[in-house]
Amino acid sequence: MDVTSIIDSLNPAQREAVTSADPYQLVLAGAGSGKTRVLVHRIAWLMQVEGLSPYQILAVTFTNKAAREMRERISNLIGFAPQGMWVGTFHGLAHRLLKMHWRDAGLPEGFQILDADDQLRVIKRVYTALNMDAEKWPPRQAQWYINEQKDEGLRAAHIQQSPDPFTVAMLQVYRGYEEACQRGGLVDFGELLLRAHELWLNKPELLAHYQDRFQHILVDEFQDTNSIQYAWLRVLAGNKLGMTAVGDDDQSIYGWRGAKIENIQNYTHDFEAVTTVRLEQNYRSTATILKAANGVISQNANRLGKTLWTDGEDGEMLSLYAGFNEQDEARFIGERIQDWIAKGNMRSDVAILYRSNAQSRILEEALLRLQIPYRIYGGHRFYERLEIKNALAYLRLLMNRHDDAAFERVINTPTRGIGDKTVQRLRDTARANQQSLWAAAEIEVENLPARASNAVRGFLAMVVELAEDYQSLTLDGLTDQVLEASGLLEFYRREKGERGQTRVENLEELINACRAYEAPDPDTPALPQFIDEAVLDAGERQAESDEDAIQLMTLHSAKGLEFPLVFMAGMEENLFPHKMSLEESGRLEEERRLCYVGITRAMEKLYLTYAETRRLYGQESFNRVSRFIRDIPSDVLQEVRLSANVSRPTSFVKKPATLSDEGTGSGLSLGQQVKHKIFGEGVILSFEGNGPNGRVQVNFANEGTKWMVLQYAKLQPA
Repeated sequence: MDVTSIIDSLNPAQREAVTSADPYQLVLAGAGSGKTRVLVHRIAWLMQVEGLSPYQILAVTFTNKAAREMRERISNLIGFAPQGMWVGTFHGLAHRLLKMHWRDAGLPEGFQILDADDQLRVIKRVYTALNMDAEKWPPRQAQWYINEQKDEGLRAAHIQQSPDPFTVAMLQVYRGYEEACQRGGLVDFGELLLRAHELWLNKPELLAHYQDRFQHILVDEFQDTNSIQYAWLRVLAGNKLGMTAVGDDDQSIYGWRGAKIENIQNYTHDFEAVTTVRLEQNYRSTATILKAANGVISQNANRLGKTLWTDGEDGEMLSLYAGFNEQDEARFIGERIQDWIAKGNMRSDVAILYRSNAQSRILEEALLRLQIPYRIYGGHRFYERLEIKNALAYLRLLMNRHDDAAFERVINTPTRGIGDKTVQRLRDTARANQQSLWAAAEIEVENLPARASNAVRGFLAMVVELAEDYQSLTLDGLTDQVLEASGLLEFYRREKGERGQTRVENLEELINACRAYEAPDPDTPALPQFIDEAVLDAGERQAESDEDAIQLMTLHSAKGLEFPLVFMAGMEENLFPHKMSLEESGRLEEERRLCYVGITRAMEKLYLTYAETRRLYGQESFNRVSRFIRDIPSDVLQEVRLSANVSRPTSFVKKPATLSDEGTGSGLSLGQQVKHKIFGEGVILSFEGNGPNGRVQVNFANEGTKWMVLQYAKLQPA
C-alpha cells in the first residue's frame, strides 16, 4: 500500500507517532510542533494501513471548532468524509451517549441541558425552598461547589458529613439541586460527564458493546482533562482499546477549573507499556524565542521533559521595557504598535497579553487615545463588565435617585432578599403613578410583606447615607466607600474560583481609575463627569469582526493562538506570577507554565514590559521585575532604554500639587486629631493644594486612610 500521502510531509518524530504499532502511546507535543497534524495523520494511518473503519475510531477534542477542523483535515487527507467516526468534545460525546441510552442512564427521553445561567436559576429556586441565606452563602458559591464535586465524580451521597458550616450548607443545597434536576429532567455540563461515567459502571453489557465497537481512542489536549474525564476514558479503554494521548504537560494551565496535570503524568503508570514520543521541533517561533521559553520552563520540577528547537532563523532578541508606571508601559506598547502599522504590517498580527483582566483598562485607554482599533478576545471591555456596570449603577443612583435603570440593576445586587415579585410590584406602582421606581419604593415600603419591607427600607437608607458623603469624599474615596457599604466587593470576594478573583480585581481597578481621573471641568463635581466618560468609553465600539484590529487577551485565552508580534504586559512579582500563586502549593509551577504559553505565542518578535510603580489592588506598589524574566537567558534578552532627550510623557503627568503642613484657611494642621460625622476620629497626614478645593488626607481609626475635599469634609478638632 502506498502511504506516501500520509507520512511524507512528517518529520521523524511525527512519523514515529503516526506509524506506531504500540497500543498505548503518549505524544508529548510541544507548542507549535504540529500536534493536530499528528492526530489527523494518525487517524488516516489507522484507517488506511491498519484497516480500521471510521466506525471503530473515537476522537476526543476540547472544542467543537477543533472537532470540525479535524473532520475537514481528515477528509482532505484520505479523500472522503469519515462517516460513522465519533469526533467531538467530552461533553458532546457524553450527550450523544446519553441521548442514545437515556433509559439506561435513568433520564427522561427529552432531558434538557442546563447552561451556566440556567443552572444558577435552579440553584436560586433551591435556596428559596430551603430558606437559605443568599447573603451568607452566595448562590454562585454553591454553583462552584456543585460543579467541583461533579468534576471529581462525587454526588451528594458520596460526600462525607462534616461539622464545618460551609460543607453542611453546600451539601444541603447539592441534595436539593439533585432532586430538582431529577424531577425536571435537567442535566448540567458536569452531569453529562458524571452520568456517562456512571453508565459505564452500572451497565457492563453497554460498556462491553462500545469496547467491541471502538478499537482506538485518540485524545487531544490530554493535559487539560479533569478527574471525571480521565476516569471515563480509563473505564472505556480498559485493557481492550488502544489509545493515543496527545498533550503537553508544559502547557497545563487550567488547574483552577479542575484540570489535573497528574493525568498526563499518571497515564504511563495506569496503562501497560505506554510508548512516549516527543515532538520538539517547533514550526512557529524563532530560535531566540524558543530559547527564552525553554529557559523559563526548565525551572519547573516533575516535568516529563522536552526541549523545543527549530531549524529556522535565530530572529530578533526579546525586548524588555521598564515603564515609570502602568500608563507609561501602555504608552510604550501603543507607540511600538504604531511603528509596526506604519511599516505596512497588519494590526491583526499583534496581540497584547496580560495576566489579569483588570490590566486591560489602561491598555484600552492607550489604544483609544492613539486611535488604534482593538478587540478584546473572549471577553468584554472594561466598562462593559458585569461587576463594573453594577458599581457604576450605585454611583449613578447617588447622583440621581430616579435613575430607574440603575435602581433596578442594584436593588438586589448583591442579594438582599428583594425578589422578582417585589420588584414587579414597584414597577406597577411606578407605572400607575407615573413616577420613578425610587418614589414607588418609598410608597410601597410600608405595604410590602415584613421581610421584603425591611430589605427595601435597608436599601433605601443605605443609598441615602452614601449620598451624604457624595461631596465630602474624593472620587476614589467615594467609590471605595460605595463598594464596601453596598456589599458588592464582599459579594464577589465570596465567589470562589478564578471568576470571583477576577471580578474583585476589576473593582479594585475601578478605584484606581477614579483615583487617576482628572475632571475636565474643575468647577463641576468629578463624579458625573467620570460617569459620562465611562459610558462614552463603553459606547466606543470594539472593532468589527472583519476589521483589522489589535487583539487584547488574558494569557489563559491565548493558548492555541499565534501572532507575529506579541507584547506580554505586567511582568512583575505579585502580578505575574500572581500573588495568590505564592500561597498555594503547585500554583507557582502553573504560573510558570502560563508564562511559557505566553512566550510561545510569539512567532517573530516578543516584547516583555513591566511598570516600576503600579496601582495594584487599590494601593501604590513598587514591585520587583518578575522572576520569570530572570529565568530567561541573558543572551536573548535586551533592555529597551529611553533616549536621553525623552522625558516622562506629559499626557500622564498629574498637575503639580502643593504639599504643605497646613490647609490654608482651614484652621487645621498636620498631625492634628480631627473628627468626621461618618468616619469618626482620625489624624491628619497631609494636605494637597490650597483653598476650598484643596484636599486633606486623614487616617481614621476605624476606616483607614482617606483623601477628602476640604470644603466638603467638615472636619472638626477632636
